[in-house]
Amino acid sequence: MAPPSYSDIGKQARDVFGKGYHFGLVKLDVKSKTSSGVEFTAGGSSSTDGGKVTGSLETKYKIKEHGLSLTEKWNTDNSLNTTVDYDKLVPGLKLTLDGSFQPNSGSKSGKFKTEYKHEKFLFNADLNLASSPVVNMSTSVGHGAYSLGYQTAFDSGKSALTKHNLALAYNAGDMILHATATDSKVFGGGIYLKNSPVLETGVTASSAVGGSSSFGIG
Repeated sequence: MAPPSYSDIGKQARDVFGKGYHFGLVKLDVKSKTSSGVEFTAGGSSSTDGGKVTGSLETKYKIKEHGLSLTEKWNTDNSLNTTVDYDKLVPGLKLTLDGSFQPNSGSKSGKFKTEYKHEKFLFNADLNLASSPVVNMSTSVGHGAYSLGYQTAFDSGKSALTKHNLALAYNAGDMILHATATDSKVFGGGIYLKNSPVLETGVTASSAVGGSSSFGIG
């Protein structure tokens, strides 16, 4: 089994504080699937104080024998998003092309992503389709209960690496420890505990060099 991606290191502890909680917000999601395999997801949300109402409609179609997946999404901000995934080129490799279009303004954007999974190695990269693209790259390696991740980015416009981030995790099943370092300026860590099938506990802490610190228990 591949190690967690860089962005997923520490995710369990972070999710305790945010996943499933929508204070002051009413959300509704409806999913269905046709006999031909097309998946539909409709969602909407509204603030309880009578504020803005938002909604979206997503369709997803998979051609498994060719390793293709097509996802299209429209939301009430009149934004159209299309994602094409392909995973039949090389075992463990997934290629993704994302596109976004806003008819009102005519603005367009795109991003190309790659992900490669191996038993003890995982690599991610994405490139925005622009005149001076920024290439984001991250990798993680795993050995037993330990995972080590690194993240960086290359700004072609500046011809420079713009970030150097590290993450380390130890997974003991019902207990997961993690530590992070962001550009050697912000250091953090946390612990996730699966106390029972219905109870989870998360603790996170962070401190910036010469700056503020934070601590949370959820």
